[in-house]
Amino acid sequence: MKIDQLRKRWADPALTVLTVLLVIMMFVISPLQALGLFAFQVSELVLALLLVCGIFVISGSPVAVVAMLIALAMIVTGAILRIRSPSILDLNLFAGSWFIVGTTMAWAVARQTFAPGRVTYHRVIGAVLLYLTVAVIFSALYVFIGSLDPVAFVSMKVTDSPKLASDVIYFSFATMTTTGYGDVAPLHPVARSLCNMEAIFGQLYPATLLARLVTLEIEHRNQDS
Repeated sequence: MKIDQLRKRWADPALTVLTVLLVIMMFVISPLQALGLFAFQVSELVLALLLVCGIFVISGSPVAVVAMLIALAMIVTGAILRIRSPSILDLNLFAGSWFIVGTTMAWAVARQTFAPGRVTYHRVIGAVLLYLTVAVIFSALYVFIGSLDPVAFVSMKVTDSPKLASDVIYFSFATMTTTGYGDVAPLHPVARSLCNMEAIFGQLYPATLLARLVTLEIEHRNQDS
């Protein structure tokens, strides 16, 4: 009972906390890791643990927590393999773990953000978090494709290196926002299909998001009147 009360109280603020954590991981830790600062890989693991706690608060689902713990186990296993004998296996373990983290977090955040009730500041931030999370999911998929085909992308080699996370995150956001700098491009048919899907999502999501949030706010005001 106390856990349910705690979750109801902190579920919305947890959306903002998770957004801050993810922003730090994607736009601070990943670039610093690309510069070869190994210590920030440890920070990434710590932040991943905090993400697990945040998702439990938001969803209250044991299934979500189990999925996140499996992802953490994959991260730890991949890190150990990387230290002992780097190979394509640890690269795919990292990609698989973040795919699980991304899909689990997207499910939990979407449920909380678009649930019935007043549209709070935290829910608006949660909608931003969902957008960022989708970029993480596609980043993991690009790693899978690039690990299977070394020439799947122009000017981006998917190898087990400290700068890989920064590269795929950069490419994912360039695709989602349809920025199209032209420095990295997909060649593999599946990679191109994924890029099309992400670009379409990036265009449709803001309009769909605004419509849903406005609908929720109108419904809440009608209930109050």
